[in-house]
Amino acid sequence: MEIKRDIYLERLKRREKNGLIKIVTGVRRCGKSYLLFNLFHDCLLDKGVRPDHIIEIALDDRSNKELRDPDNMLGYVKERIVDRDTYYIILDEVQMMNEFEDVLNSFLHIRNADVYVTGSNSKFLSSDVITEFRGRGDEIRIYPLSFGEFCSAHEGSAEEAWDDYFTYGGLPLILSLRTAEEKAEYLTSLFQKVYISDIVDRHKVRNREELDELVDILASAVGSQTSSLKLANTFKTVKKKTISDKTLMRYMDYLTDAFLVSRAVRYDIKGKRYIGSPAKYYFEDVGLRNARLNFRQMEENHIMENIIYNELRFRGFRVDVGLVEQFGRNGEHKTAKKQLEVDFVATKGSEKFYLQSAFAMPTPEKREQEERPLNAIGDSFKKIIIVRDDIKARRDDMGIVTMGIKNFLLDENSLYL
Repeated sequence: MEIKRDIYLERLKRREKNGLIKIVTGVRRCGKSYLLFNLFHDCLLDKGVRPDHIIEIALDDRSNKELRDPDNMLGYVKERIVDRDTYYIILDEVQMMNEFEDVLNSFLHIRNADVYVTGSNSKFLSSDVITEFRGRGDEIRIYPLSFGEFCSAHEGSAEEAWDDYFTYGGLPLILSLRTAEEKAEYLTSLFQKVYISDIVDRHKVRNREELDELVDILASAVGSQTSSLKLANTFKTVKKKTISDKTLMRYMDYLTDAFLVSRAVRYDIKGKRYIGSPAKYYFEDVGLRNARLNFRQMEENHIMENIIYNELRFRGFRVDVGLVEQFGRNGEHKTAKKQLEVDFVATKGSEKFYLQSAFAMPTPEKREQEERPLNAIGDSFKKIIIVRDDIKARRDDMGIVTMGIKNFLLDENSLYL
Protein backbone atom coordinates (compact mmCIF):
# COMPACT_ATOMS: atom_id res chain seq x y z
CA MET A 1 0.00 0.00 0.00
CA GLU A 2 1.54 3.29 -1.12
CA ILE A 3 0.21 6.53 0.31
CA LYS A 4 0.70 9.52 -1.94
CA ARG A 5 2.32 12.47 -0.18
CA ASP A 6 2.74 14.69 -3.21
CA ILE A 7 2.65 17.99 -1.35
CA TYR A 8 5.80 17.03 0.58
CA LEU A 9 7.54 15.62 -2.46
CA GLU A 10 7.03 18.95 -4.19
CA ARG A 11 8.48 20.78 -1.20
CA LEU A 12 11.53 18.50 -1.26
CA LYS A 13 12.01 18.94 -5.00
CA ARG A 14 11.82 22.72 -4.72
CA ARG A 15 14.65 22.61 -2.19
CA GLU A 16 16.98 20.31 -4.13
CA LYS A 17 20.58 21.55 -4.38
CA ASN A 18 19.83 24.76 -2.47
CA GLY A 19 23.05 24.48 -0.45
CA LEU A 20 21.20 23.93 2.84
CA ILE A 21 20.55 20.90 5.02
CA LYS A 22 16.97 19.77 4.45
CA ILE A 23 15.59 18.84 7.87
CA VAL A 24 12.32 16.90 7.92
CA THR A 25 10.50 17.38 11.22
CA GLY A 26 7.16 16.23 12.61
CA VAL A 27 5.49 14.13 15.25
CA ARG A 28 6.78 10.57 15.67
CA ARG A 29 5.26 7.97 13.31
CA CYS A 30 3.85 10.53 10.86
CA GLY A 31 5.86 9.14 7.91
CA LYS A 32 9.12 11.10 7.76
CA SER A 33 11.29 8.05 7.01
CA TYR A 34 8.83 6.70 4.44
CA LEU A 35 8.80 10.07 2.69
CA LEU A 36 12.58 10.12 2.27
CA PHE A 37 13.53 6.44 1.89
CA ASN A 38 10.61 5.43 -0.32
CA LEU A 39 8.84 8.28 -2.05
CA PHE A 40 11.76 10.69 -2.47
CA HIS A 41 14.12 7.81 -3.28
CA ASP A 42 11.84 6.64 -6.12
CA CYS A 43 11.47 10.22 -7.32
CA LEU A 44 15.25 10.56 -7.62
CA LEU A 45 15.51 7.30 -9.56
CA ASP A 46 12.72 8.39 -11.92
CA LYS A 47 14.61 11.57 -12.78
CA GLY A 48 17.73 9.58 -13.67
CA VAL A 49 19.82 9.72 -10.48
CA ARG A 50 22.00 6.61 -10.27
CA PRO A 51 21.42 4.37 -7.20
CA ASP A 52 25.07 4.69 -6.12
CA HIS A 53 24.57 8.46 -5.91
CA ILE A 54 21.91 8.05 -3.22
CA ILE A 55 23.58 7.44 0.15
CA GLU A 56 20.89 6.34 2.62
CA ILE A 57 21.63 5.49 6.25
CA ALA A 58 19.10 4.59 8.96
CA LEU A 59 20.99 5.23 12.17
CA ASP A 60 18.44 3.39 14.31
CA ASP A 61 19.39 0.18 12.44
CA ARG A 62 21.89 -1.75 14.58
CA SER A 63 23.79 -2.81 11.47
CA ASN A 64 24.75 0.86 11.08
CA LYS A 65 25.97 1.16 14.67
CA GLU A 66 29.55 1.99 13.63
CA LEU A 67 28.29 4.95 11.61
CA ARG A 68 27.00 6.58 14.79
CA ASP A 69 30.63 7.57 15.31
CA PRO A 70 31.07 10.97 13.58
CA ASP A 71 34.47 10.19 12.08
CA ASN A 72 33.29 6.84 10.74
CA MET A 73 30.29 8.56 9.16
CA LEU A 74 32.40 11.22 7.44
CA GLY A 75 34.82 8.60 6.14
CA TYR A 76 32.00 6.36 4.90
CA VAL A 77 30.28 9.16 2.97
CA LYS A 78 33.46 10.65 1.49
CA GLU A 79 34.60 7.22 0.23
CA ARG A 80 31.42 6.97 -1.84
CA ILE A 81 31.73 10.38 -3.50
CA VAL A 82 33.96 9.54 -6.47
CA ASP A 83 32.90 12.04 -9.14
CA ARG A 84 31.50 15.56 -9.52
CA ASP A 85 27.86 14.59 -9.99
CA THR A 86 25.41 15.35 -7.18
CA TYR A 87 25.22 12.85 -4.32
CA TYR A 88 22.09 12.73 -2.19
CA ILE A 89 22.89 12.01 1.48
CA ILE A 90 19.81 10.88 3.43
CA LEU A 91 20.16 10.21 7.15
CA ASP A 92 17.36 8.95 9.39
CA GLU A 93 17.36 9.41 13.18
CA VAL A 94 20.44 11.59 12.89
CA GLN A 95 20.40 12.42 16.61
CA MET A 96 21.71 8.88 17.26
CA MET A 97 25.07 9.97 15.84
CA ASN A 98 27.49 11.61 18.26
CA GLU A 99 28.31 15.24 17.41
CA PHE A 100 25.84 15.13 14.54
CA GLU A 101 25.86 18.94 14.28
CA ASP A 102 29.55 18.94 13.34
CA VAL A 103 29.03 16.13 10.83
CA LEU A 104 26.18 17.93 9.07
CA ASN A 105 28.18 21.13 8.94
CA SER A 106 31.06 19.16 7.40
CA PHE A 107 28.72 17.86 4.71
CA LEU A 108 27.98 21.47 3.74
CA HIS A 109 31.62 21.78 2.64
CA ILE A 110 31.18 18.99 0.07
CA ARG A 111 30.14 20.97 -2.99
CA ASN A 112 28.30 18.16 -4.78
CA ALA A 113 26.45 16.83 -1.69
CA ASP A 114 22.74 17.45 -1.15
CA VAL A 115 21.81 16.56 2.44
CA TYR A 116 18.47 15.42 3.90
CA VAL A 117 17.95 14.34 7.52
CA THR A 118 15.23 13.36 9.97
CA GLY A 119 15.34 13.07 13.73
CA SER A 120 13.10 11.95 16.54
CA ASN A 121 11.43 14.72 18.44
CA SER A 122 12.89 13.63 21.78
CA LYS A 123 16.25 15.20 20.83
CA PHE A 124 15.83 16.82 17.44
CA LEU A 125 12.99 19.30 17.51
CA SER A 126 12.14 22.27 15.35
CA SER A 127 13.54 24.60 18.01
CA ASP A 128 16.83 22.67 17.96
CA VAL A 129 17.02 23.01 14.19
CA ILE A 130 16.66 26.76 14.41
CA THR A 131 19.32 27.02 17.10
CA GLU A 132 21.93 24.67 15.64
CA PHE A 133 21.58 25.40 11.93
CA ARG A 134 20.51 29.01 11.74
CA GLY A 135 20.96 30.10 8.14
CA ARG A 136 22.20 26.65 7.09
CA GLY A 137 19.12 24.50 7.63
CA ASP A 138 15.86 24.34 5.70
CA GLU A 139 13.02 22.80 7.70
CA ILE A 140 10.28 20.78 6.00
CA ARG A 141 7.43 20.14 8.39
CA ILE A 142 5.43 16.97 7.81
CA TYR A 143 2.05 16.22 9.38
CA PRO A 144 -0.02 13.06 9.86
CA LEU A 145 -2.11 12.17 6.82
CA SER A 146 -4.59 14.74 5.62
CA PHE A 147 -8.07 13.41 4.89
CA GLY A 148 -7.30 13.49 1.17
CA GLU A 149 -4.13 11.44 1.66
CA PHE A 150 -6.01 9.07 3.96
CA CYS A 151 -8.76 8.52 1.37
CA SER A 152 -6.18 7.78 -1.34
CA ALA A 153 -5.27 4.55 0.48
CA HIS A 154 -8.56 3.76 2.26
CA GLU A 155 -10.51 0.82 0.88
CA GLY A 156 -14.02 2.03 1.78
CA SER A 157 -16.31 4.86 0.70
CA ALA A 158 -15.63 8.51 1.52
CA GLU A 159 -18.15 8.34 4.36
CA GLU A 160 -16.52 5.21 5.79
CA ALA A 161 -13.13 6.89 5.46
CA TRP A 162 -14.48 9.91 7.34
CA ASP A 163 -15.73 7.71 10.19
CA ASP A 164 -12.30 6.05 10.47
CA TYR A 165 -10.37 9.31 10.17
CA PHE A 166 -12.63 11.14 12.61
CA THR A 167 -12.15 8.35 15.17
CA TYR A 168 -8.58 7.08 14.67
CA GLY A 169 -6.85 9.98 12.94
CA GLY A 170 -4.19 10.02 10.23
CA LEU A 171 -1.06 8.29 11.48
CA PRO A 172 -0.14 6.13 8.44
CA LEU A 173 -0.02 2.76 10.25
CA ILE A 174 -3.71 3.10 11.12
CA LEU A 175 -4.55 2.23 7.51
CA SER A 176 -2.92 -1.20 7.82
CA LEU A 177 -4.64 -2.12 11.11
CA ARG A 178 -7.92 -3.97 10.61
CA THR A 179 -9.85 -3.99 13.87
CA ALA A 180 -11.01 -1.20 16.14
CA GLU A 181 -9.20 -2.88 19.03
CA GLU A 182 -5.86 -2.90 17.16
CA LYS A 183 -6.20 0.77 16.22
CA ALA A 184 -7.14 1.89 19.72
CA GLU A 185 -4.35 -0.15 21.31
CA TYR A 186 -1.76 1.22 18.88
CA LEU A 187 -2.70 4.85 19.53
CA THR A 188 -2.93 4.46 23.30
CA SER A 189 0.42 2.67 23.53
CA LEU A 190 2.09 5.19 21.23
CA PHE A 191 0.93 8.10 23.35
CA GLN A 192 2.20 6.67 26.62
CA LYS A 193 5.29 4.70 25.61
CA VAL A 194 6.67 7.03 22.95
CA TYR A 195 5.35 10.59 23.04
CA ILE A 196 4.99 11.22 26.76
CA SER A 197 8.12 9.20 27.56
CA ASP A 198 10.07 11.31 25.02
CA ILE A 199 8.99 14.51 26.76
CA VAL A 200 9.71 13.18 30.25
CA ASP A 201 13.18 11.99 29.25
CA ARG A 202 14.10 15.06 27.22
CA HIS A 203 13.01 17.66 29.78
CA LYS A 204 13.62 15.57 32.92
CA VAL A 205 10.03 16.03 34.07
CA ARG A 206 9.86 15.02 37.71
CA ASN A 207 6.10 14.65 38.05
CA ARG A 208 4.79 12.67 35.12
CA GLU A 209 1.33 12.50 36.68
CA GLU A 210 0.92 16.27 36.41
CA LEU A 211 1.91 16.18 32.74
CA ASP A 212 -0.55 13.34 32.08
CA GLU A 213 -3.37 15.24 33.76
CA LEU A 214 -2.61 18.36 31.74
CA VAL A 215 -2.79 16.35 28.50
CA ASP A 216 -6.18 14.97 29.58
CA ILE A 217 -7.50 18.47 30.26
CA LEU A 218 -6.28 19.81 26.91
CA ALA A 219 -7.81 16.82 25.12
CA SER A 220 -11.16 17.41 26.83
CA ALA A 221 -11.13 21.11 26.00
CA VAL A 222 -9.82 20.98 22.43
CA GLY A 223 -10.64 24.21 20.62
CA SER A 224 -11.53 26.06 23.83
CA GLN A 225 -9.76 29.18 25.02
CA THR A 226 -7.07 28.12 27.48
CA SER A 227 -4.39 29.84 29.53
CA SER A 228 -1.87 28.60 32.06
CA LEU A 229 -3.58 30.65 34.78
CA LYS A 230 -6.97 29.14 33.94
CA LEU A 231 -5.44 25.67 33.99
CA ALA A 232 -3.81 26.34 37.35
CA ASN A 233 -7.25 27.22 38.74
CA THR A 234 -8.67 24.03 37.23
CA PHE A 235 -6.02 21.94 38.94
CA LYS A 236 -6.75 23.68 42.23
CA THR A 237 -10.55 23.37 42.14
CA VAL A 238 -11.04 20.08 40.27
CA LYS A 239 -7.84 18.10 40.87
CA LYS A 240 -7.23 19.56 44.36
CA LYS A 241 -3.61 20.21 43.39
CA THR A 242 -1.56 23.39 43.45
CA ILE A 243 0.58 23.79 40.33
CA SER A 244 1.95 27.17 39.29
CA ASP A 245 0.86 28.69 36.02
CA LYS A 246 4.55 28.95 35.05
CA THR A 247 4.99 25.19 35.42
CA LEU A 248 1.88 24.52 33.35
CA MET A 249 3.03 26.93 30.66
CA ARG A 250 6.34 25.10 30.53
CA TYR A 251 4.53 21.76 30.16
CA MET A 252 2.40 23.17 27.34
CA ASP A 253 5.56 24.37 25.59
CA TYR A 254 6.95 20.83 25.87
CA LEU A 255 3.81 19.44 24.21
CA THR A 256 3.95 21.94 21.34
CA ASP A 257 7.70 21.39 20.83
CA ALA A 258 7.00 17.65 20.54
CA PHE A 259 4.35 18.41 17.87
CA LEU A 260 1.62 16.74 19.96
CA VAL A 261 -0.47 19.89 20.18
CA SER A 262 -0.45 23.22 18.39
CA ARG A 263 -1.25 26.66 19.80
CA ALA A 264 -3.55 29.02 17.88
CA VAL A 265 -3.09 32.61 19.09
CA ARG A 266 -5.87 35.21 19.16
CA TYR A 267 -5.66 37.96 16.54
CA ASP A 268 -7.54 41.27 16.56
CA ILE A 269 -8.69 41.45 12.93
CA LYS A 270 -9.54 45.16 12.81
CA GLY A 271 -6.73 46.25 15.13
CA LYS A 272 -4.28 44.01 13.22
CA ARG A 273 -2.46 42.87 16.33
CA TYR A 274 -1.96 39.70 18.34
CA ILE A 275 -3.61 39.61 21.74
CA GLY A 276 -1.84 36.64 23.35
CA SER A 277 -3.35 34.68 26.23
CA PRO A 278 -5.72 32.91 26.28
CA ALA A 279 -5.02 30.76 23.23
CA LYS A 280 -6.60 27.65 21.71
CA TYR A 281 -4.91 24.25 21.55
CA TYR A 282 -5.50 21.63 18.86
CA PHE A 283 -4.09 18.12 18.62
CA GLU A 284 -1.72 17.26 15.79
CA ASP A 285 -3.72 14.07 15.26
CA VAL A 286 -7.34 13.64 16.35
CA GLY A 287 -6.88 9.88 16.75
CA LEU A 288 -4.25 10.48 19.42
CA ARG A 289 -6.59 12.94 21.12
CA ASN A 290 -9.48 10.46 21.07
CA ALA A 291 -7.31 7.61 22.33
CA ARG A 292 -6.08 9.80 25.17
CA LEU A 293 -9.70 10.07 26.34
CA ASN A 294 -10.39 6.35 25.75
CA PHE A 295 -12.73 7.35 22.88
CA ARG A 296 -15.28 8.69 25.37
CA GLN A 297 -15.63 12.35 24.43
CA MET A 298 -16.41 12.04 20.72
CA GLU A 299 -18.14 15.37 20.09
CA GLU A 300 -18.07 15.57 16.30
CA ASN A 301 -18.29 19.36 16.22
CA HIS A 302 -15.08 19.83 18.23
CA ILE A 303 -13.21 17.09 16.38
CA MET A 304 -14.33 18.54 13.04
CA GLU A 305 -12.94 21.93 14.10
CA ASN A 306 -9.60 20.28 14.96
CA ILE A 307 -9.52 18.56 11.56
CA ILE A 308 -10.18 21.85 9.74
CA TYR A 309 -7.36 23.52 11.68
CA ASN A 310 -4.95 20.69 10.79
CA GLU A 311 -5.96 20.79 7.12
CA LEU A 312 -5.23 24.51 6.87
CA ARG A 313 -1.77 24.00 8.36
CA PHE A 314 -1.18 21.03 6.04
CA ARG A 315 -1.91 23.39 3.13
CA GLY A 316 0.78 25.76 4.37
CA PHE A 317 -1.32 28.42 6.10
CA ARG A 318 -0.55 30.19 9.33
CA VAL A 319 -3.70 29.81 11.41
CA ASP A 320 -4.89 32.16 14.15
CA VAL A 321 -8.13 32.65 16.08
CA GLY A 322 -9.82 35.87 14.95
CA LEU A 323 -11.51 38.45 17.15
CA VAL A 324 -13.63 41.30 15.81
CA GLU A 325 -15.36 44.02 17.79
CA GLN A 326 -18.97 44.90 17.09
CA PHE A 327 -20.76 47.94 18.46
CA GLY A 328 -24.47 48.10 19.17
CA ARG A 329 -27.15 49.59 21.39
CA ASN A 330 -27.28 48.77 25.08
CA GLY A 331 -30.65 50.09 26.16
CA GLU A 332 -31.78 53.38 24.71
CA HIS A 333 -28.66 55.52 24.83
CA LYS A 334 -25.42 53.61 25.43
CA THR A 335 -23.31 51.89 22.80
CA ALA A 336 -22.04 48.45 23.80
CA LYS A 337 -18.87 46.83 22.51
CA LYS A 338 -18.91 43.07 21.96
CA GLN A 339 -16.13 40.74 20.89
CA LEU A 340 -17.09 38.14 18.28
CA GLU A 341 -14.90 35.16 17.46
CA VAL A 342 -13.90 33.95 14.02
CA ASP A 343 -12.76 30.34 14.34
CA PHE A 344 -9.82 30.64 11.97
CA VAL A 345 -7.86 33.36 10.21
CA ALA A 346 -5.75 31.50 7.63
CA THR A 347 -2.87 33.47 6.11
CA LYS A 348 -0.26 32.55 3.49
CA GLY A 349 1.70 35.41 1.96
CA SER A 350 -0.84 37.90 0.64
CA GLU A 351 -3.68 35.37 0.83
CA LYS A 352 -6.14 35.47 3.71
CA PHE A 353 -9.31 33.52 4.48
CA TYR A 354 -11.78 33.69 7.36
CA LEU A 355 -13.40 30.37 8.28
CA GLN A 356 -16.12 29.23 10.64
CA SER A 357 -16.56 25.60 11.66
CA ALA A 358 -20.31 25.10 12.06
CA PHE A 359 -21.33 21.49 12.56
CA ALA A 360 -24.90 22.27 11.52
CA MET A 361 -27.05 25.32 10.80
CA PRO A 362 -30.61 23.92 11.09
CA THR A 363 -32.33 27.27 11.73
CA PRO A 364 -32.04 30.85 10.43
CA GLU A 365 -31.00 31.89 13.94
CA LYS A 366 -28.08 29.47 13.93
CA ARG A 367 -26.97 30.64 10.48
CA GLU A 368 -27.15 34.27 11.61
CA GLN A 369 -25.04 33.39 14.67
CA GLU A 370 -22.29 31.90 12.48
CA GLU A 371 -22.43 34.71 9.91
CA ARG A 372 -22.41 37.60 12.41
CA PRO A 373 -18.63 37.60 13.10
CA LEU A 374 -17.84 37.28 9.39
CA ASN A 375 -20.16 40.16 8.45
CA ALA A 376 -18.60 42.32 11.16
CA ILE A 377 -15.09 42.06 9.65
CA GLY A 378 -15.69 44.52 6.85
CA ASP A 379 -12.82 43.66 4.49
CA SER A 380 -12.82 41.93 1.11
CA PHE A 381 -11.05 38.68 1.99
CA LYS A 382 -13.03 35.49 1.42
CA LYS A 383 -15.31 34.25 4.20
CA ILE A 384 -16.26 30.57 4.47
CA ILE A 385 -18.53 28.47 6.70
CA ILE A 386 -17.83 24.72 6.78
CA VAL A 387 -20.65 22.36 7.82
CA ARG A 388 -20.92 18.61 8.37
CA ASP A 389 -23.57 18.16 5.66
CA ASP A 390 -22.35 16.84 2.32
CA ILE A 391 -23.00 19.95 0.21
CA LYS A 392 -21.09 21.68 -2.57
CA ALA A 393 -19.85 25.24 -2.17
CA ARG A 394 -22.51 27.94 -2.51
CA ARG A 395 -22.29 31.69 -2.03
CA ASP A 396 -25.02 33.84 -0.41
CA ASP A 397 -25.98 37.46 -1.10
CA MET A 398 -23.41 38.73 1.41
CA GLY A 399 -20.61 36.84 -0.34
CA ILE A 400 -20.21 34.19 2.38
CA VAL A 401 -19.47 30.70 1.01
CA THR A 402 -20.91 27.61 2.71
CA MET A 403 -19.50 24.15 1.92
CA GLY A 404 -19.53 20.63 3.34
CA ILE A 405 -16.57 19.27 5.28
CA LYS A 406 -15.69 16.55 2.75
CA ASN A 407 -15.95 19.04 -0.11
CA PHE A 408 -13.49 21.27 1.76
CA LEU A 409 -11.06 18.47 2.63
CA LEU A 410 -11.03 16.53 -0.65
CA ASP A 411 -10.74 19.46 -3.08
CA GLU A 412 -7.30 21.03 -2.75
CA ASN A 413 -8.70 24.17 -4.39
CA SER A 414 -11.80 24.38 -2.17
CA LEU A 415 -10.79 27.71 -0.62
CA TYR A 416 -10.77 29.31 -4.06
CA LEU A 417 -14.20 28.10 -5.25
